Amino acid sequence: MENKRYLDKVIEHIVRDTKIDYKKHLINYPFYSISPNIRFERIIYSSSIDTFAMITNFSKYCKDIYGLTDKEIKYVWEEYKSIIEGKINKRNG
Repeated sequence: MENKRYLDKVIEHIVRDTKIDYKKHLINYPFYSISPNIRFERIIYSSSIDTFAMITNFSKYCKDIYGLTDKEIKYVWEEYKSIIEGKINKRNG
């Protein structure tokens, strides 16, 4: 992947903008917005991040904001998901 450095910066940015409230078990994704007032998702377990709605919103966000291709989005999603799941599991473990 020739622009991996850029993609890694995109991942860093999205991770930084993802806010996790461990006490309330809520997570605020910068790309998840069914409506402007609903950006929080309840954290039940780390695999709750891997849903169709989540991936769809993530994909649209990456295309609109960063101009990524489907292949790049797949890479960014897998890396992002791994990082966030790691944070959730580390805190809940």
